[in-house]
Amino acid sequence: MAIYLTKESRVLVQGMTGAEGMRHTRRMLAAGTDVVGGVNPRKAGRTVNFDERAVPVFGSVHEGMEHTGADVTVVFVPPAFAKTAVVEAADAGIGLAVVITEGIPVHDSVAFTAYARTRGTRVIGPNCPGLISPGQSNAGIIPPDITKPGPIGLVSKSGTLTYQLMHELRDTGFTTCVGIGGDPVTGTTHTDCLAAFQDDPDTELIVLIGEIGGDAEERAAAYIRDHVTKPVVGYVAGFTAPEGRTMGHAGAIVSGSSGTARAKKEALEAAGVRVGSTPTETARHVLAVLGGEAGDGVRA
Repeated sequence: MAIYLTKESRVLVQGMTGAEGMRHTRRMLAAGTDVVGGVNPRKAGRTVNFDERAVPVFGSVHEGMEHTGADVTVVFVPPAFAKTAVVEAADAGIGLAVVITEGIPVHDSVAFTAYARTRGTRVIGPNCPGLISPGQSNAGIIPPDITKPGPIGLVSKSGTLTYQLMHELRDTGFTTCVGIGGDPVTGTTHTDCLAAFQDDPDTELIVLIGEIGGDAEERAAAYIRDHVTKPVVGYVAGFTAPEGRTMGHAGAIVSGSSGTARAKKEALEAAGVRVGSTPTETARHVLAVLGGEAGDGVRA
């Protein structure tokens, strides 16, 4: 099994006919994703050929869903049009909207994530690599050939660290890897993914990757303490970042001890999470826990 995305998922691509949309649609199809259509009002009625697969272009998400039964959309539109794209998808009743676009104004992200929630549409992102259930489906830009199916669930703010942990643990494999994005406002949180992985019978261990800024990891730690019975291994990026500065993602603002990597590490460890000091050490912790090893106070 997997969370949010399976081999049964039928995927639309908003912005499929643009350069990025074309490139990543081809990659998604090569990974086995069932891409059933693109959306572009100016090119509706056309068909785009990807090697041996002809993908129709629809004028709206609603039309695409009516003709194909799509339940996932991947958004590759420019930042200025992202809010409209997500609202359109939510109004059409799509179940999952994966927003790859970066540089979206925060007030737009606040608006469309809140609106989608009222319509029952889950948003992954914005400014994220998407998600992959290896061997089943890939919605976004995550490289599909760096890991395999297995028992680990992964949720991460960082796209690069998502890829690195997938590669480090490639011989063990994953149920689903979710890149939630590192912007100040995201549609899906660490906690949302923790709950989904906890309920997934095939996920045996959860890897949580965070980074400096905000309090998402502290809230995840509280959720783990109260609700998660499966082992969790964590990594927090940003131990060398200077305090009081914005680092990398727009949400990575540190003031005093709030939002620091150390504070997040301590919160996670207090909840029984084994936290690595580097991605490679984090991978070693995962293998140790899966092998039955656990230190004092660490869940296994």
